[in-house]
Amino acid sequence: MESICHGLRQFAYPQILQEATFCIVLRGARLGQTALSDALKAGCIPVVLSDTYVLPFSQVLDWKRAAIRLNEEDLDQVASVLRSISPTRINSLRKQVTFFWNTYFKSMKNIAMTTLKIINDRVFPYAATPYEDWNDPPPKIGVTSPLFLPLIPPRTQGFTAVILTYDRVESLFTVIMEISKTPSLSKVLVVWNNQLKPPPSAPEWPKINKPLKVVQTKENKLSNRFYPYDEIETEAVLAIDDDIVMLTADELEFGFEVWREFPDRLVGYPGRVHLWDDETGKWKYESEWTNDISMVLTGASFYHKYFNHLYTNAMPGNIKSWVDDHMNCEDIAMNFVVANHTGKPPIKVTPRKKFKCPECTGDQVISADQSHMVERSECITKFSEIYQTMPLKTVEFRADPVLYKDPFPEELKRFKDIGSL
Repeated sequence: MESICHGLRQFAYPQILQEATFCIVLRGARLGQTALSDALKAGCIPVVLSDTYVLPFSQVLDWKRAAIRLNEEDLDQVASVLRSISPTRINSLRKQVTFFWNTYFKSMKNIAMTTLKIINDRVFPYAATPYEDWNDPPPKIGVTSPLFLPLIPPRTQGFTAVILTYDRVESLFTVIMEISKTPSLSKVLVVWNNQLKPPPSAPEWPKINKPLKVVQTKENKLSNRFYPYDEIETEAVLAIDDDIVMLTADELEFGFEVWREFPDRLVGYPGRVHLWDDETGKWKYESEWTNDISMVLTGASFYHKYFNHLYTNAMPGNIKSWVDDHMNCEDIAMNFVVANHTGKPPIKVTPRKKFKCPECTGDQVISADQSHMVERSECITKFSEIYQTMPLKTVEFRADPVLYKDPFPEELKRFKDIGSL
């Protein structure tokens, strides 16, 4: 291990550079020597004080984004120049230093491949790598989709409807009766989230032609709707609230058909979008009707059951506990989970603008509370900070059935009972 001395103090080199923000690169016996390489490896911003030093790969790398360059005659001004650099600029420089080191200088292989790439660009200038590809770090995105599915999952398996409920028994029973009319429904799973009151007795439940299972949770948590219950045997899950009584069997069946073509997406009905607010410097949740969407609410949406596992067991940070503590934003969290693992936007189906609970009034309408909406904006900002990226993708797209708006006889249309705008 090499060392350097300052008075009576001894420091390990180049490890000591990791504690520095700036590292001086002076002209020496060997121009530049190893100082530049040591600085890059340590994540230290090089301050080059050598008039004749040609920085490596400078024909393609924009060193102004990773280093500070001063004339040798300005040596006495170094301290004042460095103090004037803002924290934002320092952060940007350090990120670029790390990017340059890991991409172009980390190993002999990196150096050789960079050299060959530059030679190739000179030989074939019409196909040369653009400035942005050389100098812009690739955006941080989620991992590749983990789903290993057939191109289109089989229709015969159907979907499991998971209904989270607390105490709205009348509307719950209406929802069960309505979704039971959907041909592809395989099972209804009711997640009873009320620990103070038992679920209705068996004779009280609606009589439907599909299996109906009730699980009672131990704690009243919104995340219970996304638990990977053993009772979910199908690939497709329909998450639906106990007050979404307006969806027809045709709309649900069409949604399932769309999900079968896009099994790695969230496919749903109410669409929402996130927007950047320049005034606050934060993300904003927007619930008004727009053509752009980046989320679909899980109060009525299809998704692959694998995402229940990711939500429950592999969500980063304290997102899950935050959702349960605040009783809000579990749907936003699931949109983050899916978008982060696929890099794809959700898909909105059918054109309904509003989804309202016909039996809910006053305090029951949580989404009408202004503080509720403010908190949802805070959710998006908080979740993006935890993910260290914004995985949500905005898209202007809606899937409608064939012949939906065409003036054909109803008997020619497979999905006739589709809500209008």
